[in-house]
Amino acid sequence: MIGLGLRQVQDALNRKADEIQREFVAASERLDEISRLMVESGDDDRRTLRAEQASLRERQQALADEINQWRERGRRVLTQPGQGSLRAYLNDLLALEDALITPAVKHALYLLDAPEDELARLAESPERASAVTPAGRLLTRARTEYDLRGADPAVRLRTAVEFANRPGMAQDEDAIAEIEAALTDPDPLVRETSALTAIQLHRFRALRVADLDTAHRSTQRLAQINNPAAIPVLIEILEKPRTGFSTGEHGPEERDNSRSRMVALLRLVEWHTGDAQKALRARQFDRDVNIVRAAARALDLFPGEWTGPLKPTGSLKPRT
Repeated sequence: MIGLGLRQVQDALNRKADEIQREFVAASERLDEISRLMVESGDDDRRTLRAEQASLRERQQALADEINQWRERGRRVLTQPGQGSLRAYLNDLLALEDALITPAVKHALYLLDAPEDELARLAESPERASAVTPAGRLLTRARTEYDLRGADPAVRLRTAVEFANRPGMAQDEDAIAEIEAALTDPDPLVRETSALTAIQLHRFRALRVADLDTAHRSTQRLAQINNPAAIPVLIEILEKPRTGFSTGEHGPEERDNSRSRMVALLRLVEWHTGDAQKALRARQFDRDVNIVRAAARALDLFPGEWTGPLKPTGSLKPRT
């Protein structure tokens, strides 16, 4: 178990280096842009650009040194000569007070000090053994793994996106039901992971599945998930009219997704955020006259700036 804990610390340190690497790349892109601007600029602007260029180059050097430092820290995690030096090294990492690595270091120190019976219990956890489905394994990770239990919600969102994009997962009704069942889990981080994953699964179905009945049911479920991460997905549905097939009286019929777009619009009114208001304002020239009227009516009813939800939605349940 301690080996797994140390690999998790190493992964966290490497992710920290990757985070700084992205800043380094952004600085490089800005330097390229400055080089292009200097060709077209006058003397005054060129002096300003040169000053920014010099500052960015200094910043790049500092970032490069920082990246190398975090990479080296990651390499040293698995090369400590004994338990005493390992404990001292982990405590040094803990003293850095970095939000990205602290949960992993604390977990490794816990494993280092845990008695044998506790380590055996963790290794043979019934919860881990019972997580035989992909959804079950994801929820177990949300309950036990440091990376999904840290302060950074972006890690949970990235995991949700990766899960939803796995081949066939968005078509797996059992997996979706298992994820949605965790929306009321007593653990708040499991609830958040479940909500983010459900949102991504239903996004796939609402925007990409040709069966508009299935797409509409997913839009209805999105409208019931009380998590702000649903807002950009609802906006995406509202902004993307599309056609597909729906079951009619005599079999499959080609239709559009207007009813799903209306559900998204009404839920955005309830969310009542600035982004939701902006999305409704953009509907004044929509191809669907009912969407135009509903958006105009909502904006007339709530003319001020939208700053937050009108009401909570409660747990997930079908909406007609």
